[in-house]
Amino acid sequence: MENAALLKAIIETAIDGIITIDERGKIETINPAACNLFQYSPAEVIGKNVNALMPSPYKENHDGYIARYQRTHDPHIIGIGREVQGLKKDGSVFPFRLAVSEVQFLGRKVYTGFIHDLSREKDAEEKLREYATKLEELVEERTHSLKETVEALQLAKEEVSISLEKEKELSQLKSRFVSMASHEFRTPLSAIQLSAVLIEKYSAQLDNPNIAKHINKIKNAISNLTSILNDFLSLEKLEAGKVEPEFTEFDIVKFGEEITEEMQLVAKQNQLIVYQHTGAGSAAKLDPALLKNCIINLIGNAIKYSGENTFIEFNTEISESQLTITVKDNGIGIPENDQKHLFEAFFRAHNTGNIPGTGLGLNIVTRYATLMQGVIKFQSKVNKGTSFTISFPQ
Repeated sequence: MENAALLKAIIETAIDGIITIDERGKIETINPAACNLFQYSPAEVIGKNVNALMPSPYKENHDGYIARYQRTHDPHIIGIGREVQGLKKDGSVFPFRLAVSEVQFLGRKVYTGFIHDLSREKDAEEKLREYATKLEELVEERTHSLKETVEALQLAKEEVSISLEKEKELSQLKSRFVSMASHEFRTPLSAIQLSAVLIEKYSAQLDNPNIAKHINKIKNAISNLTSILNDFLSLEKLEAGKVEPEFTEFDIVKFGEEITEEMQLVAKQNQLIVYQHTGAGSAAKLDPALLKNCIINLIGNAIKYSGENTFIEFNTEISESQLTITVKDNGIGIPENDQKHLFEAFFRAHNTGNIPGTGLGLNIVTRYATLMQGVIKFQSKVNKGTSFTISFPQ
């Protein structure tokens, strides 16, 4: 009795549905779980054919399945299990896994069906299929978009290649033009300069201040034009990548003195360039030509943007780690809003007025200094002067 009570308790509390039928398919017992699944009470189904719980075509074929098994003993579901569908009282259909076993009880055959509801699993599978379908659609959409992007990039690449080729041709044409223009300009400029020198020589005995004044104007104009040509040539070589520094060891003091003497000749009236060197040694290893261009550019700007009767400080300093070159003036200074653009090509500060210049000098200085691993810095205030410092590692 205790075993029977235990078995009944197990069946009554089982999570899965359990139904027993006789050899004709009539329902003999049904546990609470099965009642909940099919939405019937025990009284509504006991004694009825189990096919009442099945939708078509299972409903019509069920009795034939039992008869065939009893005749052939060939199991299609008994002892095997399969997925089938159940019909609820409200007419809705749900999936479940059915396992059937045959039991010999009191001299007769009883079939026990174990029913495991698959509704949640099927819902999850359906959602997974929906997600997979959406993902496939998204992947297809993204693939199509990527394909269009790749095609657009390929087209853009071809257009850029054509543009680069045209740019290359234009650059070559520009280089040839600059070189040709420089050559063609230098020839008449040299002739004008020579003529100005000869006129100055022949007119010296006339002692006419007006002649000397106009000769100086001619010389200054020639100097400005030559400076402009040099700037354009330097920029063209830099843009073409033709400038390679040649590091040579030289005496920086002698080098500085020669530049000071040279620049003093083009200084304004009573402008004085004061050169000073600091440090125990004087040996430097840089490209003298590039360095000279940098210093002349800085001193030339100091002369240009400073008034008469002023000092221009030109200092060199050698320490254990670096060579420092400083050019300081007391000129018009650089407006604060212009300072961030100072090293850009063709840029000129707003307070330069009618002072001639191309806006290329400082750009060239910066690029030359960079080629020699140098760093350029400056400090400036309007009407209080400007100080440029270039530092090179030793």
